[in-house]
Parts: sequence; structure tokens; C-alpha cells
Amino acid sequence: MSGAGPIPSRRATLPRPSPTGLGSAVVLLAVLGAATASLIHLRINVATLVDSAGLCADFVRRMLPLDFPPVAEILTLTGQTLSIVVCATLLSAVLSLPVAVLAATNTTLNTTTRMVARAVIVLARALPDLVLVIVAFRVFGLGGIGAVLAMAIHSVGMIGKLFTDAVEDIDDGVRTAVRVTGASRTQQFVAGVLPQVLPSFVATVLHRLDINLRISVVLGFVGVAGLGAEIAHAIQRLDYPRGMALALVVFVLCVVMEVVSGSVRRVLLPPRARRFAGRGRSTQAPVAPTAATLPDGSAPLKPDAARPGRRKRETLRVNWRGTALTVVAAVLVLACARGADLSLQQILDGRHHLLPVLDQFLPPSSGGIMGDLLDALWTTTQIALGGTLLGFALALPCGVLAARNLAPSPTVAFLSRGLILAIRGVPELILAIVFVIATGLGPVAGTLALGLGSVGFLGKLVADTLEELDPGPRTALLALGATPVQAFFAATLRQALPALVAHVLHQLDVNVRSATLLGIVGAGGIGYYLINASRVQEFGVVATIILMVLGVVLTIEGLAVWLRRVLS
Repeated sequence: MSGAGPIPSRRATLPRPSPTGLGSAVVLLAVLGAATASLIHLRINVATLVDSAGLCADFVRRMLPLDFPPVAEILTLTGQTLSIVVCATLLSAVLSLPVAVLAATNTTLNTTTRMVARAVIVLARALPDLVLVIVAFRVFGLGGIGAVLAMAIHSVGMIGKLFTDAVEDIDDGVRTAVRVTGASRTQQFVAGVLPQVLPSFVATVLHRLDINLRISVVLGFVGVAGLGAEIAHAIQRLDYPRGMALALVVFVLCVVMEVVSGSVRRVLLPPRARRFAGRGRSTQAPVAPTAATLPDGSAPLKPDAARPGRRKRETLRVNWRGTALTVVAAVLVLACARGADLSLQQILDGRHHLLPVLDQFLPPSSGGIMGDLLDALWTTTQIALGGTLLGFALALPCGVLAARNLAPSPTVAFLSRGLILAIRGVPELILAIVFVIATGLGPVAGTLALGLGSVGFLGKLVADTLEELDPGPRTALLALGATPVQAFFAATLRQALPALVAHVLHQLDVNVRSATLLGIVGAGGIGYYLINASRVQEFGVVATIILMVLGVVLTIEGLAVWLRRVLS
């Protein structure tokens, strides 16, 4: 033993980071730096927030007491708004289904078809609702048909993208089994694809219905009938008590829509899909199969549940519920079509004006103000970056407190969820109007509006993401003596980081479009030039602005897709 040499020590070596990993870190730091620089350039700081809070309090005193119109008028305006929103959402769902199937890698006909379908989705998502409504009004004239078509076309971009992702994530084994039996493509889709994606499709359409209700407020500023138009008229004549009273009606509608859509999801979707589409995945560990449980962790049927008589009664109950829901849905659709004043003759007459109207947008032109447009586009990008960063900074603690597996108590989680729901119920345009009146015209109002509005959506996504995480790593650290804060940063946050990055980039994509539209109420950015060019019928300038915004949106989307691929 004495002749043996010393035992060489082995030092633990960390794996070298890959170039792709370093590149993603550099990109994320660059985006974070750009967002921080945007807040500094726009002079968004603690002092600005404090001053804005005081000015908003002064505005609240100026708008009180609220001046509500008669109940009959409120019901009429609400009916007009809901009719347009429901018809547009249903039409977009019908149009999105074939487009998404052709865009999905596993169900498309060929590469060319897939690229064309994806281009349709991207273009529909990038075109601002405001421009689509202006074009639709020039083609079909004033009325509900133009608003329905414009909102539906834009919604195809959102629903189509999410539905495409859902189709690509299915288990291809079921579809393959159907195909080997000699089934046609249509039969393969109906039997092997649709049952798997239906829960996600229902949840996506209901979510879009909620978003379209908020969009209707924006479109009211360009003549779409309903609550949005009356709010616009009240703000234009500086009648803040009436305008904010109607905004409160919209807020109540948004909250009710959120609650109703959640209830519908729980009724229509099976328990497993409901857990994923509604409240998020369960945070409990999987149950090991035992004699008392099935392989999926559920309890087996009791002996009396397997009796033929009981099975027959349950089948009749399910069939009766499905029939009742179908009848109610059909009646609602017919009522909404009547309330939206849809006219087939108006569509047939308008098709002859489509090409001449589109020809007015070609070729794109700058109108001699390209420098101003570039500056305004950069301002819009800064508003979106600053608003997203500000929103995430506020949404992260709200989401942590709203997550049932991390909140100090169920009461705190419930109250935090309620706060997030309340913020999400206020359309960004209403927030922009409030901040413009309180802080003055300019990008500060737009940034604060998007920052506060982002809390509602990011807060919910953060809470749902944290609830879906595997609790094992966090539990292990707590068992080793780590504090809850240490366990959160070392285990929970590291697990959730890829999903959180995806959520933030998606919100940035949404905020770029929102920042464009907020310019119509003086919140800064390129939206000001967009609405002015539309009013004076400089459609070549409108086309140029659309292409500029499209370039920014495509850049952000490409960045998000690449980062999701790297971080997953």
C-alpha cells in the first residue's frame, strides 16, 4: 500500500453550452435589453406610475357619477354587439377548420398546400381588424355584414394557428389504424383526428369569442354598431360619465363571457380534456394502478353502474343533453344572425366591388412621409416591448399567488384569480382612453395601457403553467431544507422557463397589433397614421403601414418559433 501513488482527484465538469443555447440566451438578453431601453426612453418609471395613479384618480372624480342610458337602450346595444361577435366567431371557426387541416404537417395534402395554408393564417393574423373593417365597409357598405366578415377573417389567423398546433400534436397511431382499413382522407380526419382535437378546438373558439368581444370596442371607433360605437361617440363629445358607464357594461359582459365560457367547457368537454383546457393539468402525481384503480388512475365502475338498465338511462341522459344543447345553439345562432342584420343579398352585391376596392391599395406608397412612418413604427415597437415587460413584471407575482400549488392559502389563490379576471375584463382600448385622458396624448399612455392589460392574460397563463408543473423537484428541495423562495427559483421557475418565454413572446406579438390600434385614440405609434390615412382614403399609405407592421409581426413570430424549438 505504501508504494501506491496518490489517488487522482476527479473534478466535476459542467457540460459545455451549445452554440444554439448560447444564441438563444443572447437573443433573450437582447429582447430584455430592448424592452428595458424602451421603458427608459419612454420615461416609464416609478415616478411616472405614481403620477399616473394620481391623475387617474382625478379622472375618476371627473367621470362620476356614471350616466347610464335607459335599460332598453343598453339591452339593444348589447344585443347588437353580441350578435356581431357570435356570428364572427362562428364563421371564423368554420373557415379555420379546413385551413388548419391543410396547414398541419401530418394532415396536409402536400408541401405546397401546407405553405399556402400557413401563409393564409399568417396574413389573416397580421392584418389589423381596423383595416379589414374599413375595406369591408367599402365593399359591402355599412352594416353588420362588414363587421362580421372583418372580425371573422382576422380570427381565422388566431384560431387557425392554434388549431394547426393541436392537429400536429395528436397521436398519429389512431389515424394510422383508421387509414390501414382503407378509409378515405375525410374518414381518417373524422374518426382519427377530430375526436382528439375537439376539446382544444372548443376551448380555442370560446377563448376567441372572449377576445372578439373586446375587439368590438375598438371597431366601434370606425362605425361598427353596438356598445363600441356609443363609447366612441361619448368620448368624442367629452361625455366621460356616459362613456365610462358603457365601458362598465362592456367590462361586465367580458367577465360574464369568461365565466360562461368556462362553464360551457366543463359541460361539453370530458373530464380529462376539461382538466387540460379549463383549469390546467392536475398538479398531483399520477396514481399508481392498483386493484382499486384503473391504469389511468381512475376508479373502476361499481357493479350497479354496469347494469344494462343504468347504462341505458345514462345514454339517454347524455343524448338528451346533447340534443338540448344543439337546439339551444341553433336558436342562438339564428337570433344572432338576425341581430347582426346579415343579408345574403348584400354579400352578393358586394362581391362586384371587391376587386376595385382592393385595387385602391396598390401599389403601396409612403405619401412622402416614410421617415415619419419609420419613427412611428419604432415607437409602436417600443410601446409593445415596454408594455410587455411591464406586464410580465406585474403578472409574475400575480400568477404565483394565483397558482393553487404555490399560493399561501386557497383564499389568496381565489382572490388573485379574481383580480386577474377583473383586469382581463377591461379592453385595452378602454385602458388607453383612461390613460390618455389622465396622462395626455403619446406613447406613455399606450405603454401603461398595454402593461396593465397584459397582466390579465399573462397572469392567467403564468398561474396555469405553474399549476401544470411536476411538483417532484420542488418537493425534493423543500425536503432538503430549502426555503420556499429558494425552491421556487431553483426548481419551479427553471421548469416553467420555456413555457413562460413562449407566453411572453406571444404577448409581445399581440401587443404589437394592439399598440397599432391604440393609436386611434391618441396613444402614440403608427396607428395614428393608419387611421388618418384611412379617413382621407390614402389607401396606398395604408398598404405600406400594413406591410411594415407585418414585417415586425413576422420577425417576432419567427423568433418565438425558434426559441420554443431551442428551449423545449
